[in-house]
Amino acid sequence: MEEAFDLANHLPLSYKTPTEEQYIAFLWDTFETNYTHGKYQFAFLAYHMLAMSSIYFNIWQIKKSLPDQFAVALVGFNKDMEKFLLDAISPFAFSRIQESTILRFLKLISCGNDHIGKCAKLVEYRNNTAHANGNIFLNTEEALDYKIREVLAVVGEIQSNSTPLVLSCYKTFLLNSYDLDTRNYMNDSDQIREVLIHENYFSQADIDVCKQFDLSELNEHSNFMEIHSLHWVLTQDYRSD
Repeated sequence: MEEAFDLANHLPLSYKTPTEEQYIAFLWDTFETNYTHGKYQFAFLAYHMLAMSSIYFNIWQIKKSLPDQFAVALVGFNKDMEKFLLDAISPFAFSRIQESTILRFLKLISCGNDHIGKCAKLVEYRNNTAHANGNIFLNTEEALDYKIREVLAVVGEIQSNSTPLVLSCYKTFLLNSYDLDTRNYMNDSDQIREVLIHENYFSQADIDVCKQFDLSELNEHSNFMEIHSLHWVLTQDYRSD
């Protein structure tokens, strides 16, 4: 079961509301309880819901960082749904859409049809396990662990494809946050936590990407020392070792 918790690295470090945080905690508890008691099929249902939540957070980052491309991708939705998605204030708004449909937004971060197909197959498998069809598809720990590895592979590939988006978001943050007179918080740690992580639902995996940002891109900036200091605080505050 230990490997399953790698998924936590792809879930936000901070949530907008207590309800969101409680929901994710509930799913983890449901997964652990059913895994421990050998109810592997129900454990998978909770785990897949966690994975879909992580994908919703990825799509939220797309909506926030690539608003024009996101809006174009809404072609085909009816007018009411298009407005609902554009006005959404929570990633969980995406749950209103059929999961196989929401996955198409991953194309905006260059996820290919093959990978989206893998995501869709996991959704289909989850749906089969959730129906009252008289079948127990997952009745051994080994079978569940295999599915968990499939889920982690899918989530990991999405994370890899998100790298350019995360780096672009982080660069924008650095350029908007070095000036103490104009930014939201005086303290570097507070600015990082509230403006970068909280606002963007960043995960530890996202932060690990930010830590690899090539600061030489900003060498010629007149406030490079302040930018460097902000980046250094991030690397110290969010060490993953």
